[in-house]
Amino acid sequence: MTKTMRHPEKQKNISTVSLKKPEWLKVRAPSSNNWKKVKNLMESKKLVTVCEEAACPNIGECWSKRHATMMILGEICTRACAFCNITTGVPNAIDVFEPVRVAEAVRDMELEHVVITSVDRDDLIDGGAAQFANTIHEIRKKSSYTTIEILTPDFRNKSHSLDIIMESKPDVFNHNLETVPGLYNDIRPGARYFTSLKLLDDAKNIMPDVFTKSGIMVGFGETKKEVLQLMDDLRAANVDFLTIGQYLQPTPKHFPIKEFISPDTFEYYKKYAYGKGFLMVSSSPLTRSSYHASEDFQKLKNERIKLDLKKSS
Repeated sequence: MTKTMRHPEKQKNISTVSLKKPEWLKVRAPSSNNWKKVKNLMESKKLVTVCEEAACPNIGECWSKRHATMMILGEICTRACAFCNITTGVPNAIDVFEPVRVAEAVRDMELEHVVITSVDRDDLIDGGAAQFANTIHEIRKKSSYTTIEILTPDFRNKSHSLDIIMESKPDVFNHNLETVPGLYNDIRPGARYFTSLKLLDDAKNIMPDVFTKSGIMVGFGETKKEVLQLMDDLRAANVDFLTIGQYLQPTPKHFPIKEFISPDTFEYYKKYAYGKGFLMVSSSPLTRSSYHASEDFQKLKNERIKLDLKKSS
């Protein structure tokens, strides 16, 4: 199948000034033995990872620790977000054996915690919800001790998709807002800000005990005031965990970086987010939605215990 080139219409947005990447964003190229083992395992199971598809800067560190974010439902997305490096086009048919292969990889890697994400599949009646549920069920069968975090699309106009997923009882439900509402037309033209907020709110209402999580990137040209308002919106939806990371332009055809945000500003955001009531906040230039997900899940559980003890005292 021929893959569609991404965002030729975005050429007019490309900045004529190339911003120099600061020192705090430079990472080592992956080379460890564990990195090679994970890469070979993914290839042997014919699996896709968002680590590779999204050109994540943390792939060397994560794969060296045998951490990987599995991407189901293929590698071709039905949407064309201006920040994303994943190919847009007409997806292939669903691979019914994919959930089993993902579960086998989780078992073989002996993962304590796994993140499952996907491309957008607007072509499917349920948006791919059943594939998420099947993957969760297979992991439970083959690696019962592994906790499962899912990072889902918004399932826009797909009735009952969220119910299908929540019935399979993930440990963490994650859906990223990606940016502030004023930038949605440029950054996420196929999505709606309040649709994403409602999805997070509905997930918490369906399963109050599930940890909910969302993330944004900064450096698109948003203001601090807009970021702080977004935090309030997420807390109104009872979201537990917020991630904030630096946007990195994948190619010249993608939305241009407007600013490299300083580590001090990321600390500023972290301070304010905790003040607004999030159980967990990860805010740094290299933070990504599933970065340190296993360690953060343990911290989330500990923070909830502390909160429950505080309420009962």
